[in-house]
Amino acid sequence: MPKIVDHEQYRKELLGACFDLFAEKGYGSITMRQIAEKLKVSTGTLYHYFPNKQALFEQLVEEISQQDVITGLTEFGGKNNLSELMQVLGQYLVKNEEYLIKWTYVWIDFCQHQDSKTMLNNSIVFKHANQRYQQVVCDVLGIQDVVLASFVLSFINGVILEKLWGNENINFLEQCEILGVMLTAYLQEKPKVKINN
Repeated sequence: MPKIVDHEQYRKELLGACFDLFAEKGYGSITMRQIAEKLKVSTGTLYHYFPNKQALFEQLVEEISQQDVITGLTEFGGKNNLSELMQVLGQYLVKNEEYLIKWTYVWIDFCQHQDSKTMLNNSIVFKHANQRYQQVVCDVLGIQDVVLASFVLSFINGVILEKLWGNENINFLEQCEILGVMLTAYLQEKPKVKINN
């Protein structure tokens, strides 16, 4: 009797293993052949699921952003005020520091191997991932202000980069507390934006 393979699940397993490979070797330094060797699959199998390395990376971005959204909504759901949300955000960053730094490194490495015009006009996958993250911020904060959501994401990315660069003064809990103060002041000045407090 032939073995029944859940192709979607298998594709996700391959993507999960690729995340660690990209984090370890870098996007630009690893070939599809090396990826196949490390995953212990044939190059034919790898190309069956991913036509090229960029397509593999794009699917990885799609998968990670979907998982991050699920995790974010689970972690932050049910918090009643901005102070609680910022405390949970700080705890989330502490708990997931290694993953977040790896993901930032992988993303930076990918960007280094693209020209600026390509990055500005890049795949719809990257734009969808960014919109997904913005929507989570809006949902969690109870706002509909994508500019503010972008600011929050930029802040989070910034503190992760500071950690990646070895800034010993970055304490995620303290940084998130400061972000909470900033958001509170901003929201008080901008009455048309509503947040659950």
